[in-house]
Amino acid sequence: MATRFSDHMKTLLELLVVMAKVTYYWLVAMVMVFVPTRLIAKDVKGKTVLITGAGGGIGSLLAENFGALGCRLVLWDINGALNTKTKERVQSKHPHVDVTVYTVDLSKSEDIQDTAKKVIKDVGEVDILVNNAGVVFGKTVMDSVEGQMVKTMQVNCFAHYWTCKAFLPTMLSRNSGHIVTVASSAGLMGVPRMADYCASKFAAVGFDESLRTELGSLGKDGVHTTVVCPYLINTGMFDGCKSKFPFIMDALDPKYVADEITKAVLRNQEVLYLPRLIYVLFAIKAILPVKCQYLLHDFAGATTLMNTFSGSHVKSQ
Repeated sequence: MATRFSDHMKTLLELLVVMAKVTYYWLVAMVMVFVPTRLIAKDVKGKTVLITGAGGGIGSLLAENFGALGCRLVLWDINGALNTKTKERVQSKHPHVDVTVYTVDLSKSEDIQDTAKKVIKDVGEVDILVNNAGVVFGKTVMDSVEGQMVKTMQVNCFAHYWTCKAFLPTMLSRNSGHIVTVASSAGLMGVPRMADYCASKFAAVGFDESLRTELGSLGKDGVHTTVVCPYLINTGMFDGCKSKFPFIMDALDPKYVADEITKAVLRNQEVLYLPRLIYVLFAIKAILPVKCQYLLHDFAGATTLMNTFSGSHVKSQ
């Protein structure tokens, strides 16, 4: 009896300590929202940043941002010509930035593994890994074909696993590094005609959360992760899609998204939803019955969002 009472008291004490820590970190998070990035930004000058899908869209803009911060850049894309254009654009603005480009098919694990070995040999260890490349086909479940589903999962999710397997070991050994997962708001809420895309982005969000938890359990507090879940971005990837209420939540400006991602990395911010309204919508989803969720989805236009889709299926979001 005495032993059982002692165990109960120990558990209660542990709970009180945990709740105190939860309260503390909650308050810190609230305060940090109002702290300017320049006051708390980590120094990334001289760090090696690898960006997938760097040939255009967000990937290209991130390359410019990290180049401006004095980082050494490693750019991956399946389109070698566009990747080279990104390199030229970065070096025209920042001539002293070291930029190395590689043509990589991110749907193939062998290609990723072989190119990763070249990067380590040519450039050295990667400090910041940005998994940004993505594809979308915009088909209904019945109209899509197996190859499209496989390709979507390979590029939007499996590639994150393969790149982490290649570059995470040295981060762990140094207890220093950062892995950025560019997912999507479609990784938080399902959308018609995007079953394959949503599945891949839900998986990417889960992969990031599991990885972050794993790093914590290993005591690797120097290796950080950031997951990014943006709404539609004006990169061409979702051309034709129209918001029902553009004055509330319209397609995002690519430069704004790239800047916010850069800030999140500098702040070691774990989760970034864009626009901030996504935080509210995700919280509401967690407490509403499924039928209520559908009614609100339909009212907001999410159920018809992809009906006018005409975007490019291979794009760097």
